[in-house]
Amino acid sequence: MKLVLVSVSANTQLSGVSRHVANLARCLLSHSDVQAIHLIAAPWERTLFREAIAHEDPRLHIHSVYVGASSLARNLWFWLDLPSIANQLDADIVHLGYPAPLHRRDFPCPAVVSVHDLYPWDIPENWGFPKVFFNRMVFRQCMRAADALACMSDATLNRLREKEPMSLGEKTRRIYNCVEPARVRLGRGPLPESSSVPFFLCVAQHRRNKNILLALHTLVRLLREKTIHPDTQLVIVGIPGPETASIHRFIQVAGIEANVQLMSGISEAELQWCYRNCEALLAPSLTEGFGLPVAEALLAGCRVVCSDIPPFRELGGDHCRYFSLGPNAEEKFATAVRIAVTEHRHGPISLPQLSGRSIALEYMALYRSLAGQPSHSPAALESAALTIPKVSS
Repeated sequence: MKLVLVSVSANTQLSGVSRHVANLARCLLSHSDVQAIHLIAAPWERTLFREAIAHEDPRLHIHSVYVGASSLARNLWFWLDLPSIANQLDADIVHLGYPAPLHRRDFPCPAVVSVHDLYPWDIPENWGFPKVFFNRMVFRQCMRAADALACMSDATLNRLREKEPMSLGEKTRRIYNCVEPARVRLGRGPLPESSSVPFFLCVAQHRRNKNILLALHTLVRLLREKTIHPDTQLVIVGIPGPETASIHRFIQVAGIEANVQLMSGISEAELQWCYRNCEALLAPSLTEGFGLPVAEALLAGCRVVCSDIPPFRELGGDHCRYFSLGPNAEEKFATAVRIAVTEHRHGPISLPQLSGRSIALEYMALYRSLAGQPSHSPAALESAALTIPKVSS
């Protein structure tokens, strides 16, 4: 089967979506029925994907395509150019890494779309007005044109069915993000004097739904109460965005410049070092579609303090310390952090439902059903799977 994975975006650093596509490519390469994977990316994403997949396989081909820098140019590329590229590559399946304009009638094969969240409705502040209305229009067009929709969590699947109950029929299903224990464990931390300074970790783009300002308010409270070491830092790893100015302004007004590190573009080894050495991962999100940092933190044996929202509960079960949003959220968050840091580290948590083998089997079954190829039994699919050699740092 020849697969075309598409992730053409403006990001010059790995985002949650691009990490999803990289993880998807890696897990699909574990299956012998995959004849070729053509990953389509913008020129500035090519090296990012090569490093994120970190696996040499002659079946993997990463193509960079010219596309303008504006969102309009990217949307036009999806509508006008992607169908002809799928034709040229003789694709059996085209899989979009996120919703984009989908000219389905011009495609030579079925189209699958990964649905991460419903942010255009749930958190319109991420785009602002009137841009969010265009995002909603593109989202709806793509959902209705696609042959199948792969939601990252049950929470996202249920939310999608609430929003589009009549038009989606049976083409929606939940297939989790592929997240596995780190393949790269060696490496130095990204912090100066990183071996001695206690720190909390927040892995989040600077967008409203990530609720980074609540994490900063809570840090100030804990420092003021002297319940944490006065040199404790909050390390925020994420791409700048609409909230960046507000974050910088709060840090300056609160006088906590020495206690906050804003980072982006760190390596996988450095991120894994942060998970293993931080006091806890803080994830105060207002809404999420999946929660990749929570999954990665649990796999690394990190304490997790997060908001009590359905995707985090679905991933974390009883392994996270939750706090409720709403009135007195800052106080509840601070209490949860105080309790968490006194608890014993539980060690890495097994999340077999997110394993590459499991996710590859689910996607291959979906692809076969769409392409009209015979389905195989789970045992036969298991026997077809290959083992990807681990990549050392």
